[in-house]
Amino acid sequence: MNIIRHEMGPRFSEMVTVDLGTARLIYLSGQVAENPSLDITGQMREILHHIDDMLATQGATRKDLVSVTIYLRTVGDYEAMNSVWDEWVPAGHTPARATVGAKLIDSEYRVEIQATAAIGAVAGTAP
Repeated sequence: MNIIRHEMGPRFSEMVTVDLGTARLIYLSGQVAENPSLDITGQMREILHHIDDMLATQGATRKDLVSVTIYLRTVGDYEAMNSVWDEWVPAGHTPARATVGAKLIDSEYRVEIQATAAIGAVAGTAP
């Protein structure tokens, strides 16, 4: 087993990859919008684009997501959040998902998304 921490800070890493023989697990920390002044649909689009970019660094796509947890500042945003999610998630590749109403760390954030993906092991990545 090989664990690699990406963009590691003193409290958390932005992403952690775990190589398990022929499989690689990709754990993404909770992602929030860089522009918290956006409405829920804008924040969702920004976060999902960032998730696409992070997955791509590991040779993964949204089709490789196996689990997602979405934290909403207000459950009243559920329908608008789902409208963006439904456009983004590939048909036939929906991950396991939980959506939770939560008090987020900054009151401007309307949504935070944590995700896990799985792919075949990537050759040549062991330290």
